[in-house]
Amino acid sequence: MSGLNRLTRATRDFAARFVAGTRGNVAMMFALVLPMLVMVTLGAIDIHQASKVKANLQDALDAAALAAARSKYTDDVNLNRVGLDALKANMPAYFKAGSTDTASFKLQGNSILADARVNVKVLVANIVLPPYGKLMDDYLPVGSHSEVLRASRDVEVAMALDITGSMKGTPLSDLKAAANELIDIVVQDQQTPFYSKVGLAPYAVGVNLGTYAASARGSIPAPVSITSAQWKTGAAKNIGGITRANPAVFTSNNHGFANGDYVWISGISGMTQMNNRALEIVNKQTNTFEVRIPGQSSSLSTSSGYSSYSSGGTIQKCLVSDCSAVVTANGHGLSNGQAVYIDEMKGMTQLNKQSWVVGNVTANTFSTGAPAASYGTYTSAGRAWCAQQGCEWYRFDNAAGGITNYNVSDCASERTGAQAYTDAAPTSVARVGRSYTDTSPASSGNACPTAAITPLSSSRTDLKAQINALAANGSTAGQIGLAWGWYLVSPNFSSLWTGAGMPAAYNPQKTLKVVILMTDGEFNTPFCQDVIAKDAGNGSGGAATHINCNATNGNAFTQSVSLCNAMKQQNVVVYTVGFNLGANPSRGGAGVDTAIEVLETCATNKTTHFYNANSGADLKDAFKAIGRDITRLRIAR
Repeated sequence: MSGLNRLTRATRDFAARFVAGTRGNVAMMFALVLPMLVMVTLGAIDIHQASKVKANLQDALDAAALAAARSKYTDDVNLNRVGLDALKANMPAYFKAGSTDTASFKLQGNSILADARVNVKVLVANIVLPPYGKLMDDYLPVGSHSEVLRASRDVEVAMALDITGSMKGTPLSDLKAAANELIDIVVQDQQTPFYSKVGLAPYAVGVNLGTYAASARGSIPAPVSITSAQWKTGAAKNIGGITRANPAVFTSNNHGFANGDYVWISGISGMTQMNNRALEIVNKQTNTFEVRIPGQSSSLSTSSGYSSYSSGGTIQKCLVSDCSAVVTANGHGLSNGQAVYIDEMKGMTQLNKQSWVVGNVTANTFSTGAPAASYGTYTSAGRAWCAQQGCEWYRFDNAAGGITNYNVSDCASERTGAQAYTDAAPTSVARVGRSYTDTSPASSGNACPTAAITPLSSSRTDLKAQINALAANGSTAGQIGLAWGWYLVSPNFSSLWTGAGMPAAYNPQKTLKVVILMTDGEFNTPFCQDVIAKDAGNGSGGAATHINCNATNGNAFTQSVSLCNAMKQQNVVVYTVGFNLGANPSRGGAGVDTAIEVLETCATNKTTHFYNANSGADLKDAFKAIGRDITRLRIAR
């Protein structure tokens, strides 16, 4: 064997012996390190748990410090009692009798200083065998500190909550839970020397103003009583014959009519083309006369296609040219060409539950245009309502080419004109919009929400009762909900509310004003003349429920942005929450034309004041975070 081969073999043998020895060392080192790795891994769990407790402790301590600051006490004993009671309520697992958890509250200058420390039970010492478990205690200490200026601010919060049809079922339940949790965080038990109030503006096709409707939108004219409804006068005369000539000549012995009288002809056999028509008497003689269509200059001819007269027929003098019903309703206030809605009439019931365009108006009477010759005879009762914009009923040309009658609801629609995007008081020159919408259960069901607006209140019980009673239905007029969120905290609307519901003056040093806008979908319901506009979006009802004109203020998204910009100029803090919009919601075209864009734009700060919640848990977390942030806006650390 050569020397080179011997060297190579020796080198290989050495390497093999070295590897064998190294394997043993690695195994020994791993055995020594394994318990430490286990302890570090479990320790990470402990640290995560301690971090969660620390966050909860900070929230609870902030609230407790605020409670102590709101109390009337200045001595440490009572401040500690108030603070510790609040702390225990928010962290029931800690601060029990006999525990080593500690907390202190004391007044220093004009601030309440609060410190708390709790011991969080860990896993490492209970799982890892000695001696390694002895390296750590059974508990990890967690502490927090909070300072609250006693010269704090009052808080006024308005929640504009989406209760549209898409919120039915679980989504609405999630919203109720989230809103109730925010109430618990924001509305404090102690309301002196600083108060904390919340108001509610649930919205769908509009915001139900309840008892505040008349003050905000103006009063609605009352109906007037009907005392008579007639279409004819005198006795009917028999027809003895009609010539088939040009013009046609009627024979009716001693008929008694005069030129210019309007008559209704019926019951003719043979020349049936003359039946059921309102005509005007011309060229009258004692026993004969001719007729013409009212408004025309020549007599009516029968030589161009009418059948020959056979027998019978009567002719009845009418009160007005179209032989329609003439209604007596003293002081009705209508003008020619306006509409009236009639109901509750007995006898001539065909006039009921319909609108009519009036004519021949006098101070106490009007004609209806209704073909009353085939109607029953009026006996008693009845009421008449004006039926144009601003009245109890509104007769309008719908977007489908027909006529629709809606009665006014307690909801508000958009405010138009110079004050459309301000919070100017709702005086006679700045009324909010009325709302005429579909209330038929068999149709789209786009009625005014049953839940009315709730002015600012510090009663958790009352606020939660209102929230828990919310029901979902209808389309999405988010711009209207947003506007009323602002109005709830606006001092300019103080005349609308009473007592505790009256907002304070704009003064950010004294009062924090907040509006929270929550929606689960696109804003699809703008208005024209107090009715859903022709160019409203999908989901806002059919064409027959829309008026035949486009939205006065433009689309609902640009309206919302204008409102948000205006309220933020008044130092109102705006939080926005999107619910179930999706992880990547639609952003539309240029400008702000989708829900996600309006929420991001409206928020005081897109990063910190906008939340996109895609589950019920997310929604609760969002409202909880907003509640905490509102509280912390008054806390100095």
